[in-house]
Amino acid sequence: MKTLLKIIVGLVILAVFAGTLAFLYNKSRKKTVFFKTATPLMTTIIKKAVATGSIVPRKEIEIKPQVSGVVKKIHVEAGDRVKEGDLLAKVEIIPNLVNLNKAESRLKIARIQLADTQRSCDRRRKLFKKGIIAESELQQYEVAYDSAREELVAAETNLELVKEGIAKTMGTTTNTLIRSTIDGMVLDVPVEVGKFVIETNNFNAGTTIASVADMGEMIFEGQVDESEVGKIKPGMDLILTVGAIEQEAFDATLEYISPKGVEEKGAIQFEVRANVKLKKSHFLRAGYSANADIVLDRRDNVLAINESLLQFDGDRPFVEVASGRQQFEKRRIQTGLSDGINIEIISGLEKADKIKIWDKPIKK
Repeated sequence: MKTLLKIIVGLVILAVFAGTLAFLYNKSRKKTVFFKTATPLMTTIIKKAVATGSIVPRKEIEIKPQVSGVVKKIHVEAGDRVKEGDLLAKVEIIPNLVNLNKAESRLKIARIQLADTQRSCDRRRKLFKKGIIAESELQQYEVAYDSAREELVAAETNLELVKEGIAKTMGTTTNTLIRSTIDGMVLDVPVEVGKFVIETNNFNAGTTIASVADMGEMIFEGQVDESEVGKIKPGMDLILTVGAIEQEAFDATLEYISPKGVEEKGAIQFEVRANVKLKKSHFLRAGYSANADIVLDRRDNVLAINESLLQFDGDRPFVEVASGRQQFEKRRIQTGLSDGINIEIISGLEKADKIKIWDKPIKK
């Protein structure tokens, strides 16, 4: 019995000793490192600067009244297409009491003057027939009478304009009918029936009755950071990404760069404008937010690799190319244009080469 116990204890000690040796051996043994590989690809590389902004009509007009009054009727709503001269709204004039009093006073004075000059002219005609005065003296009174009659007509017309905004002598012409000045689409009608509006004059911009724009010609208005503005120039191509239209890009051409920057949030921004090439399949609404990629340089269908595969020996780039199973050789390459993700390979690689992904080893 004692002998069996000794044998069991000896076996346990031997097993523990063997396990310890195996553990220490495995721990000291260097693990094999495997590397994944990647192959070059044919792609288009675009180096670009980014501008943020919005899509707006090139020509947008705010239609304002030429008389002050109350909006009597509105004939359009946002989204309607109008032609030049189409009626947008009608304004009912609320006469200014001071101007009304002046117009009525002017009319009274004109009537008094006309009656007085008529009496004087009649007397001179009688004297002329009797040969007492010369014809030249009569003509002076006739001219005065004609002038007084014209002043009466002008005073009557002025009173009608102050009261109604239209005069009988003007036919259908009136300032109370607000008409479009261009062909286009009504973007906004910020007034309602019954609202008081102010006329456009030298001291006041006036109340906007409607905004009309030509939606057939749109532009991109955005801003470029000062670090990028030196790289761009008018005539460059832009690729627009509109937030409201997913998976669709629009081409544009840069046509303006502001000569003066504006500080925003500690950075200097320069305004840019670009002509947008519209597509029949999509309707661009005014005010859409958009990002513009300004194409600084471009390489179409060139051999390229992911920039993370590059390694450097000083300033000289190289990659490690597979020469056997998990065996790699160092190969120097000549690079070209980069978009920050992929980089053009001018020489040193073939499309079939397998390149070591050196920053993602797998230990086994």
